[in-house]
Amino acid sequence: MNGKLRRTHTAIAYWVTPAEPAHSFLENMICDLARRYDAPVFEPHVTIHVVSNHVEAAEKVISQAAFGCEPIELKLLDVRHSGEFTKTLFVQLALNTELHRLNKIMRSDVQNSFDYRLEPHLSLLYKKMLILARRRLARSIKLPFSEMIFDSIKAVRCPLPTRNRADVEAWRIVATKSLRR
Repeated sequence: MNGKLRRTHTAIAYWVTPAEPAHSFLENMICDLARRYDAPVFEPHVTIHVVSNHVEAAEKVISQAAFGCEPIELKLLDVRHSGEFTKTLFVQLALNTELHRLNKIMRSDVQNSFDYRLEPHLSLLYKKMLILARRRLARSIKLPFSEMIFDSIKAVRCPLPTRNRADVEAWRIVATKSLRR
């Protein structure tokens, strides 16, 4: 063995998901990219926090976090890419006061948090790719909007870290709550 054997834990990831029409647009884009690059399909989302696997607490946590929280509008910065599997191709978003507040509420409402740093992004593709292919693909993506509204919170049971298609396909939504105006 090489001494770099990485363990996988099961965690709960808390997401915000985009409202329509952005949700359908992004869902179609993710499905198209997944088909073209033989990659996993997933729901468009921004991860706001990650904690230990406490499924029984997820509903309570998102209900408390959503209480008094309105839909969140986030500004799109640009389309980026990286060598990290879960950030192969992604839309970088601007962190604003409302998202920071929701993240802070989530951190205070849960125990056994992983060291998750909020850097808001919405992934479009999970796939190991060469840098030139990622760069070309990132340049080709054009989004028809400059801001998105996120109107729901979801708790998702997932392997941590997420390293491959099987990990993505193992994700399970365990609780959902709408953010109301």
